[in-house]
Amino acid sequence: MVSPVNKTKLPNPEQLLPGRSEKILVPDRHYVLDTPLSPPFPEGLEYAMFGMGCFWGAELKFWEAIGVFTTSVGYAAGGTPNPTYQEVCTGLTGHNEVVRVLFDPSLTSYSQMLEIFWESHDPTQYMRQGNDLGTQYRSELYYFNRSNENEALASRDSYQSRLNQSGFGKIATEILPAPHFYYAEVYHQQYLAKNPGGYCGIGGTGVSCTKT
Repeated sequence: MVSPVNKTKLPNPEQLLPGRSEKILVPDRHYVLDTPLSPPFPEGLEYAMFGMGCFWGAELKFWEAIGVFTTSVGYAAGGTPNPTYQEVCTGLTGHNEVVRVLFDPSLTSYSQMLEIFWESHDPTQYMRQGNDLGTQYRSELYYFNRSNENEALASRDSYQSRLNQSGFGKIATEILPAPHFYYAEVYHQQYLAKNPGGYCGIGGTGVSCTKT
């Protein structure tokens, strides 16, 4: 008999599903922005990547933002190569649902990306957002360089002080180096633009982290 999986506990290496060598194919163009969904990208753009619950709603928050060139959803921080959505949902790949963002620093900033992240989900919940429960919904912020890391840590501390003033709990978000990104299946990309009535489990605390 196979033991039931605890979906709020990351799997051990021996529990990981084997995955595959074939990459998941995605469309050439963003459904909303009509920009490339995969490399090569224009020079001068910068990456940001976040886990903040269901990636459908997370992606929408970013493609609507000024200065964002393109967005895509996928799986990161797990151990199964090229996982499918069905595999991720078993809790046996270790992956998180993430949104990867490319933004133009001449039009916006990494601090603006961080503001969207903190305000668009509840960072005091680590492996849950709304009705979504499990390791794939964990709150994680992935940095691509030391400057990003320093800015992310400072923004966390600033936002925590605002949470404290409003009576909320401690931030549970992990801040980690950016791991490998695997694209999610075609139907997940820009899902809420294709399915406007679709479920979105992310919310937020209602507390602004904008400096006053």
